[in-house]
Order: sequence, then C-alpha cells, then structure tokens
Amino acid sequence: MPDWLLYTGSRSRHDGIDRLPPPPPWRAFDGGPVLPPPSGGSGNAHQATTYRPSDDAVQQVNAALYLRRPLLVTGPPGTGKSTLAYAVAHELGLGPVLHWPITSRTTLRDGLYQYDPLTRLYAARDGGAPASDEDIGRYIRLGPLGTALLPYARPRVLLVDEIDKSDIDLPNDLLTIFEKGEYEIPELARRADPAADVMTADGPGGGRVTVTAGTVRCNAFPLVVMTSNGEREFPPAFLRRCVTVELRRPADEAELSAIVREHLGDLADRSDDLVRRFFERSASGTLATDQLLNAVYLCRHAGAEDRHALADRLMRRLAGPIDDE
Repeated sequence: MPDWLLYTGSRSRHDGIDRLPPPPPWRAFDGGPVLPPPSGGSGNAHQATTYRPSDDAVQQVNAALYLRRPLLVTGPPGTGKSTLAYAVAHELGLGPVLHWPITSRTTLRDGLYQYDPLTRLYAARDGGAPASDEDIGRYIRLGPLGTALLPYARPRVLLVDEIDKSDIDLPNDLLTIFEKGEYEIPELARRADPAADVMTADGPGGGRVTVTAGTVRCNAFPLVVMTSNGEREFPPAFLRRCVTVELRRPADEAELSAIVREHLGDLADRSDDLVRRFFERSASGTLATDQLLNAVYLCRHAGAEDRHALADRLMRRLAGPIDDE
C-alpha cells in the first residue's frame, strides 16, 4: 500500500487523517474559531464496514483529500457510490456523514441554511421578546452544505447525492461556494449584531454553533462526495474543479460472491447458484448488487420450493429487456 494514502479502504479505523499535509496555497482557508471534530460514527456502520472500494476509488479519494477538491463519483445504480462517503468517514474517524439528497427542485440555499421567519413572528406576537431583540439563531438551521463549511479542525464528509438530478444552475452555484469556502447568512449580516448561535444539520445532539459577522468560512475544506448516475453531462468548468472516479459493476462471479459474504456472512453459504443467476441476468440488462443481497437473504429464510423463481421476483432488470411476469 503506497505510503501517501490516508484512506486505504481497510475498513478499520485509524488516525491517518492526521498525516494530511497543508493544503495547496490556492486551497487554503482560515475560518475560525476552529471547532473540534464531531463525535460519533459515520451514520451507516454496516455499509461502511462491508464496502470493498476499488484501487482507483481509493487513489481518487486521497487525491480529493490532498487537493481539497470535490470528488465526483459516477457509475450505474448499486455500485456503491453513496456508500463510499460512509466508508471514508468511518475509516478516518471524520464523524457523521452530512447527507444532502438532490432533486430537480433543490437550490443552493436548501443546502446552506433555512430561516423560519413565520415561527419567529408568531413567537413575538404570542408574548415573546420583540423580533428585533430576541435570539434569531433559534430560527436558523444550517443545511448539510452549510454545516460542512463550518470551521472544523478536521474535514467533514458531505454526501451530495444524485447531483445529476439537479436544476441546471446548481453545479455552477456550487462551484462558487467550493472556490470561496464560505457563505453569508443575510438575515444575520444586516443586523446591528450579526452574531448568533444557530442550529446545525447534525440534529438536536449536534448542539448549536456561533456564527460571527453573519459569515461562515471553513478551516478544513470538507470531503465533498457528489454522486451521479450519468443522467446528464456537466460543464467543463465544473468537471475540471473536481476529482472524478467511475465505479463499475463487479467483474465476475467471484467478486460478487465476495461482496455477498461481506454483507451476509454465513447466510451467504450455498448462494453460488443465485450469484450465477444474477450475473447471467445482468449481462442482458441492468441489475443492482443490493437486489442480489435481498434475494440471497430472502431465499435463505423463506424456504421456498423454487428459490430461483423467488429470487427472480427481486432481481428484476432496472433497464434492458422487460422481465416476464
């Protein structure tokens, strides 16, 4: 294993992130005061500890960490694009993954923060402090992207899931934020006292953090893992600022069997026929590995007379020839 790798794909926790060198001069950020790393696991322990990354994925994750650049992960459904983020967070001890699922209606503001002026207005009307004087931070909650850009001592892991489903403007909007490493909360910036304790995307247990001068600026640039199923092309300006990696389907039955055993342990015994059937069916249409895992688990417990027929109900092609009922 090359010495420069911080993330190795070993699935065992270690302090390799402490060997991360200073960023390139053009990717250095100085946000503060510096916050301690969050406690807790990645948020998906089983997936994180059973994931088998390719050598290419390991290399590209480390390139993104060293260069403080977003990682764009492409590949067919079921190849572990999202799971990669949890595996990295688990191995390097980077705390809970901040998950931002993308739809066609998602805007940059959704990822940065939410402000609830109506609740604030109702609180003032019902006998609370005047809206101009009370704790405005109670009504501001940072989103996954906004939380990731807080000045943590170690990089947070941000999963931007299915960015190819976004509005056409979102990738370019993200570029601006990624280049600056900061954003402004106008509702704070225009106040006489632009400091406030706001909630984070880590939930009630994550507590509140102080935002000063109405601006959030990172210290350790987050590891941003953006996944794409290839439903659209991205502009060259976006691609050249990302480290890219393409995940591929398992190459043969042996690789599939190893994945099944990682996830199911002894439940994977006597599943070679289902692995072979899955591999043959996937040659003429798209299947996802989790369909095979579901089929093996169900067939092991259901005791069906025709296990192949039962498995076929779960291993329906996602694309390609239509399966017979």
